[in-house]
Amino acid sequence: MSDDLKSADIGLIQRIIPHRYPFLLVDKVVDIDGYASAVGIKNVTMNEPHFQGHFPSKPIMPGVTIIEAMAQTSAVMVGVAMDMVDKDLLVYFMGIDNCKFRRMVTPGDVLRMEVETTRGKPGGKVWKFRGVATVDGEMAAECDFTAMMDLPK
Repeated sequence: MSDDLKSADIGLIQRIIPHRYPFLLVDKVVDIDGYASAVGIKNVTMNEPHFQGHFPSKPIMPGVTIIEAMAQTSAVMVGVAMDMVDKDLLVYFMGIDNCKFRRMVTPGDVLRMEVETTRGKPGGKVWKFRGVATVDGEMAAECDFTAMMDLPK
């Protein structure tokens, strides 16, 4: 991978993280700044399976999937920075802290997830991130989360 890679489309995302439908929750990652920060984009559509059961008369994206989408954005960022394309990177949650939900996310929304690394280094297993998810500039969710990078041997 090029050191100056600044974005990942859905094809590259699927070469970095193992998630697939219905649990792939980020459509593209842009503004990748090495290990420091990135922005994930999720186009929220009515076809997603959680809307069938999560308040069918008033579909709302579950908060836990918003947090998962931020985590997937972070995994792609680190995967790009560590050249983990096609290398079977696995990432596991270790903790979620200071999580708050501020706005409902519904079909038709574009969820923008800004993530930054607060602790972690190349080759390290434990990383900490801060994420803020917005829709049209309005905060939908925020949290700090810790993840373990299961680096391939």
